[in-house]
Amino acid sequence: MNKKTFQLLADNSSGVLSRISGLFSRRGYNIESISAGVTADPRYSRITIVASGDDEILDQIEKQVEKLVEVRNIKVLDPKDSVYRELCLIKVEVSEKNRESLISIAGIFRANIVDVGPESLIIELTGNQSKIEAFLGLLSGYTILELARTGLTGLSRGNADVVWLDD
Repeated sequence: MNKKTFQLLADNSSGVLSRISGLFSRRGYNIESISAGVTADPRYSRITIVASGDDEILDQIEKQVEKLVEVRNIKVLDPKDSVYRELCLIKVEVSEKNRESLISIAGIFRANIVDVGPESLIIELTGNQSKIEAFLGLLSGYTILELARTGLTGLSRGNADVVWLDD
């Protein structure tokens, strides 16, 4: 299975994300990750979708999404020419005995402690997927109480392929 990261510019209107994800489910395509948010122009949303499949399926996904009326632009983000990030919040059970070691591990990864309780810490980590996976791997000796990940988001490097929409 291959993976591709698609970046869409779509109308910022109700139901757009539902129609896009519905296209994936109707056709049996797998979404590994999806994130969406408004752009600098409030008329549009930027949606980043990571999908998996063979090359034929991934090409078909691109063509099908491009046909949706609300999708103004679609491009594939090449990992070599793009910057990817993901946000992860992790609530970890701690005791007085292991609190400092967990804080040290978080510091090595430049993670932020965003909440401290008597029996837990919430850690915020931003980075590429391999950084987050490596951090989670080091937490195998701890009890993760809750975990929330935003999904991948990204932008291509430079300004050569910036899309300006005029409506």
